[in-house]
Amino acid sequence: MDGAVNPNESIKARSRFLRGTLQQSMADSLTGALSPDDAQISKFHGFYEQDDRDRRIERRERYLEPYYSFMLRARLPGGVCTPAQWLTIDSVGRELGNGTIRLTTRQTFQYHGILKHKLKPLIRRINQAMIDSIGGCGDVNRNVLCNPNPEHSALHAEVYDWARRISEHLLPKTRAYHEIWLDGEPVAGTDSEPMYGNTYLPRKFKTAVAIPPHNDVDVYTNDLGFIAIADDDRLIGFNVLAGGGMGTTHEDKTTFPRLADELGFIRPQDVLAVAEAVLTTQRDFGNRDSRRHARLKYTIERMGLDAFIAQVETRSGVRFGPSRPVRFVTQGDRFGWVPNADGSWNLTLYVENGRVEDRDGRRLMSGLRVIAEQHHGEFRITANQNLVVARVADAYKAVIDELAREYRLLAERRGSIRLASIACVALPTCPQAMAEAERYFPELLDKIERLAAEHAIDDRAIVMRMTGCPNGCARPFVAEVGLVGKGPGRYNLHLGGDGSGLRLARLYRKNLNEGEILETLAELFARYAERSEPGERFGDFVVRDGVIAPVVNPAEDYHVDT
Repeated sequence: MDGAVNPNESIKARSRFLRGTLQQSMADSLTGALSPDDAQISKFHGFYEQDDRDRRIERRERYLEPYYSFMLRARLPGGVCTPAQWLTIDSVGRELGNGTIRLTTRQTFQYHGILKHKLKPLIRRINQAMIDSIGGCGDVNRNVLCNPNPEHSALHAEVYDWARRISEHLLPKTRAYHEIWLDGEPVAGTDSEPMYGNTYLPRKFKTAVAIPPHNDVDVYTNDLGFIAIADDDRLIGFNVLAGGGMGTTHEDKTTFPRLADELGFIRPQDVLAVAEAVLTTQRDFGNRDSRRHARLKYTIERMGLDAFIAQVETRSGVRFGPSRPVRFVTQGDRFGWVPNADGSWNLTLYVENGRVEDRDGRRLMSGLRVIAEQHHGEFRITANQNLVVARVADAYKAVIDELAREYRLLAERRGSIRLASIACVALPTCPQAMAEAERYFPELLDKIERLAAEHAIDDRAIVMRMTGCPNGCARPFVAEVGLVGKGPGRYNLHLGGDGSGLRLARLYRKNLNEGEILETLAELFARYAERSEPGERFGDFVVRDGVIAPVVNPAEDYHVDT
């Protein structure tokens, strides 16, 4: 391995197809951590090493190592699971994690606070429910997103099946996961990674499948995207997208968020070949020196879109046709009861920042457990951190509705702005966090909602998102209002997303504290209330009214001061 590449590349190369020395690290009872190399390899198995940052100083003063624990993220294509699987997810969270479940913006669930000796029992338990964490994290294709709340269930079922097939096709082939966690027998000489190679991808790779007119998966923010094209309810193909990504680095103008480019239209039978070709092009042309510049978006910027498309067509043997016209109208979830074409119902429940727990009189975790014991359809996690009780038979609708009311699970008492908001985990466990997000955002939203009410705009669903750092896990750079952590108690304010995920927000103000955020929003809300046109979204207004200029080319003008 060339010494010029990032050290992570050497770790992957000598990992023996993701085995590393994980078994030895797991057996070391003298520390709650893994060896540094194994901490990198563990991500491919779906978990990250973390420590409780609230306890760092106290632990240091007592001459103790940091309070290490692990976050594990499952692979759950399209966010779909059965009630029986949910009951396992619930019991594992209560017994082997920190007592909660976190619904993520990658449309799956994750556990926090897992102690090292509980990792293997946890993985074995979810595996018994036919759930795994392979590729939940790491430099591979991650959980594949898919529209979770269909209006046309037959079309959704077909599109979801493609999301599931993409996820399976792009999985690593190594048997390391089965050997280490499920006690599978090693098979000498058979390991290979024909798609990934022994160093896998330069960075993480995200895929989403969308069904217009709802962009509830923010398809343009992904490395690889498929937009379903239908004739009535019949799927005829997909528009293919590539090169989206949210992560950036404060003050580094060589990094930027980016929306994906359109590659063209393909027939359904070409999906897997094209997906593999996009992935292997990134494998061979992606930056393995600087991880800051290793995502597919930078590869396309460097290669040029035409050259990238030529590579994908050559590798897949598929020629792209002209993209078909599509229209998206929203990037949020549709709460409450929504009918399906087959006569069943979906009930979308609001889960604040995705945290499933019993707290402050709202028994969310207990309520979902009781519903799972009664429900005969599915659960679907959304990419906006909410949960759909899906395919409820008409005969059971009243029963599920009564349980949702008894446990205070319905979204009807929540404001429009809050229902359109999401936040990342951030402190105290995320090592990248510079500021609070999940723990602080509800409190800030209380004050923002009061401001909105003062200006009589509280009935308007403004997409508002908060992250503790610029990695963009809650996709703040396509929000109408994005708050990105800059330091303790301070955030950069981004404005100008269009409410449907088709336009980047732009940096408007830097390093604001809470008072400055509220003062700025108060001025903007007053202006919006006075000057907006009927039905005009907040993000559209701030662009039209000259508050912020739209981002035309993120590589050139994203960081330009307005």
